[in-house]
Amino acid sequence: MPYILGLTGNIASGKTTIGLMLLELGAHSYIDADLVVHELYLPGQPLVPRLAEAFGQDVVTADGGIDRQKLGAIVFGDAEKLKLLESIVHPVVQDALLQRLREIPEGTVGVFDAVKLIESGYAPMCHGVWLVISPPEVQLARLMSTRGLSEAEARLRLAAQPDMSAKREFATEIIDNSGSLTDLRAQVTAAWQRFQVSLHETEEP
Repeated sequence: MPYILGLTGNIASGKTTIGLMLLELGAHSYIDADLVVHELYLPGQPLVPRLAEAFGQDVVTADGGIDRQKLGAIVFGDAEKLKLLESIVHPVVQDALLQRLREIPEGTVGVFDAVKLIESGYAPMCHGVWLVISPPEVQLARLMSTRGLSEAEARLRLAAQPDMSAKREFATEIIDNSGSLTDLRAQVTAAWQRFQVSLHETEEP
């Protein structure tokens, strides 16, 4: 069977960086739930007309995809609209993610990166769950620099993130991404080695 290493933490905490480090350390694949959502927002995808119907034609780009920034401006800060968005997107994303997980080769490790990994019920599928934490001011700066958001937009996204306390209960490792890249790499390497040991222990009769 494949082994799934769940990677979670709130937006802009540095999960992608850690996912890439894990590939360097020997993980076979890296599945990013946010990238899967992005693919489902592309032109020709069945989600596009459903989201246009729910949130207006303004969220559709000239080439027929979904403008994530415009959609975000509508739903972040409005709990009911965010709930509606999730009710439309979640089942489609779940099907796509489960298909990706089924494609992980036997005996290899697949890293599964999702903000709502625990809230969406994926934790029991994972052989380990790593929680990435980062100071809010660092997350804010990352959102503004990497996604081109205004400070107000970035703060709305941070405010909409799930509560961290529930995540801590499920975490087998907590990675603190508040320091340097060198420090982060050292934490990830040590946690990966512990994960490898835990897999061998599980395999022993």
